[in-house]
Amino acid sequence: MNTRLGVKQKVALGITALIAIAASTVPASASTDTGGKWGSSDHWGVITRNTIGSPVADLRNGPFGSFGINGPSARPPYGRGSLGIEVADRSTSLTPPSEQVTFGNEVDFYGDRVLALNKVGFHVFQTGENVSYGGTGNLPNIKFEINPNLAAAPATTYSSMVWNPAPILSTNRWSPFLDATTTGTWFLTGNAGTVTGCNLSSQCTFQALKTALTDGGAQPTIYTAGVGKGRDYMWIGAVDGLRINRAIYDFEADGVKTRHAG
Repeated sequence: MNTRLGVKQKVALGITALIAIAASTVPASASTDTGGKWGSSDHWGVITRNTIGSPVADLRNGPFGSFGINGPSARPPYGRGSLGIEVADRSTSLTPPSEQVTFGNEVDFYGDRVLALNKVGFHVFQTGENVSYGGTGNLPNIKFEINPNLAAAPATTYSSMVWNPAPILSTNRWSPFLDATTTGTWFLTGNAGTVTGCNLSSQCTFQALKTALTDGGAQPTIYTAGVGKGRDYMWIGAVDGLRINRAIYDFEADGVKTRHAG
């Protein structure tokens, strides 16, 4: 049986063919995954190396509330979702027995300069129960795994650079933006902390930490970036709007969106 094509059908087929040809010539790098740029990235998830026990770090909707709370503090600061975090304090046979989790990105920040960090922080959903578990300073942290490149310790090529937020008093609602460059304290793990004096027992301001990392060696560089909790007190809450320089990472149930902070 002969089939006759009308003009519109021929045009449609021609357009379809052109689209197929164009799609076949798009390089792999031109995908919707924009890495650390504006848009979204597939590179966020639980960093398994930095996870102990069976904690939860899950992209979710909400939290909205708590009950009776209205206004901006009753919903995530960006979109409809957030990163839900749950860790327990006495759930492992290790010392200490508490859990740890880090939700982060092991790809997009690799090789970035530590000293170029100038705006860091997030919003947190804190509860009264979390305060009862560990006080008003019982909060998640921001962690950069770095190569400190210290002239005083050239063999030390790894350290975790950790921000602990200052205590907050508001509970059962979303906090304002917590600025890690002007509030809270930072420390370095391992030998880098010992050499710089910015360690767990003697924590530093953000500016003091950057100064300590400027000792005449090569530029310190970032391996990974993330947020997490542990190993200390039980904590069940959420984080949203992680800011790293001009990018705001909006945690949503369907993925991590990247917004331009201006």
